[in-house]
Amino acid sequence: MSEGATVTTLELFFDLVFVFALTRVTDWMAEDSSAEAVLRGVLILVVMWWSWVAYSWLGNVAKADEGLIRLGMFVAMAAVFVGAITIPEAFKDLPGGLSGPVVFAVAYFCVRAVHLAMYWVCSRGDAQLRAQIVRVVPAAVLGTVLLLVASQTEGWVQTALWAAAIIGDYVGTAVAGASWRLNSASHFAERHGLIIIVALGESIVSIGIGVAELPISWPIIVAGVLGLAVAGALWWIYFDVVTLRAEHALAGAGGERQIRMARGGYTYLHLPMVIGVILMSLGLKKVLLYIGGGEGHTIADPLYGIPLAALYGGAVLYLFAHVGFTWYVLRTANPVRLVVGAVLLAVMPLVAGLPAIGTLGFLAAVLGALVAYEVHRYREVRQHVRHVGPA
Repeated sequence: MSEGATVTTLELFFDLVFVFALTRVTDWMAEDSSAEAVLRGVLILVVMWWSWVAYSWLGNVAKADEGLIRLGMFVAMAAVFVGAITIPEAFKDLPGGLSGPVVFAVAYFCVRAVHLAMYWVCSRGDAQLRAQIVRVVPAAVLGTVLLLVASQTEGWVQTALWAAAIIGDYVGTAVAGASWRLNSASHFAERHGLIIIVALGESIVSIGIGVAELPISWPIIVAGVLGLAVAGALWWIYFDVVTLRAEHALAGAGGERQIRMARGGYTYLHLPMVIGVILMSLGLKKVLLYIGGGEGHTIADPLYGIPLAALYGGAVLYLFAHVGFTWYVLRTANPVRLVVGAVLLAVMPLVAGLPAIGTLGFLAAVLGALVAYEVHRYREVRQHVRHVGPA
């Protein structure tokens, strides 16, 4: 693969499996919106993210739809799909059939094993890259072993083992060095932009699913448009300017600095963005359910507790993570977004007393005002980046 390469259709097909996984996680958290369920849902998201992001690096070394890599991608897709099907049983096995927690752990092991095997094939003749692969094997083994051990436990011990598996895998990969290869900055940036689109798509799906079995009404229409405005604001924040400048900066970096920029800015800091969007999706699903009169609610009922924290907290996490991404890659601070995030956190106790549609409307208004301010404040820079070039 060379610089300027674009995402292949097979990689887009791979992303469809990840779409299904995100939907399963959101639905699972919506059924039991307790703090424990949300925490476990986030842990599942992190594992699924690690499954996806591994192949974003692999697809940058060799074309995903050519030769043996194509076969490996399909095998990995099957393993991710099995893991996604098993999400409702990832922590607690349901009566009958196979053990859900064990199946999930084995599926994750297959994803990691295929990834490392395909990387080994692609690194033929590159001793430095092969040494990097060897150094990362212990982290992959530790993560999958701890998930298998967790499958035989329950309660807080199981949750702690999941967290240990994730931390071990992430930290182990980080300390294993930065001798990976990045052949195309444009391809890498595009892959991560597309996964943000996938996550935002899940927020829109959640809006629709939240009222799928309810009769259409004006409140549902208004709430649906407000939810779409919230998702649209998050799209604007990411794609309007920053992603263009970040891709340019990534392409201009070289050697180990480029790898660290890709790993820190994209592999690590895009994860909280995705988690933020999925948490917000959970909140949007609950808001539409309340406004539509589902489960005995009325339009006057307030949104509070975990659903409110997910709606506002998800948007705040997205904003903060995006500020971190901008700083890490471009060394550019954005205090306005930090202030907006802090304001949203501060007003949560106040909006908890509003009807759910008011809570959603306030969030849409704040994010819309942020976008309008940035368009006006940085209009000259924005014009240059979008129509002349990101330099």
